[in-house]
Amino acid sequence: MGNILKMILGGLMDQKNLDYFKEELLKQRQDILTEAAKTVNENLVVAGEELSDTIDRSSIESDRNFTLRLRDRERKLLKKIDEALERIESKTFGICEECGEGIGVNRLKVRPVATLCIACKEEQEKREKMIG
Repeated sequence: MGNILKMILGGLMDQKNLDYFKEELLKQRQDILTEAAKTVNENLVVAGEELSDTIDRSSIESDRNFTLRLRDRERKLLKKIDEALERIESKTFGICEECGEGIGVNRLKVRPVATLCIACKEEQEKREKMIG
């Protein structure tokens, strides 16, 4: 609780934590970009002999679609990573966008792109559940 109180009172996270999260986010960003490049260079190229029958073509197409859906999710995560890096630079990283309270360091270690504290995230999920 002391770290969170310190964050709230100071309005920002200490530089050591900011540096840690920046490094983690940059690593995640690079991993996503590496996997995306690998997908383009390796996974989407299909040799002619791989298309010998309908079942093989169907299997390859299914695998390709799965890979593309995964890369699309990673593209969305990449945007969130870039936004989190911007919040680090502006010293607003770790502050809940809903209530202005500090987001716990443990929560950020699990999900460094988090923009809501646990209480606000739970409230958001309740509202979403009620809607549909």
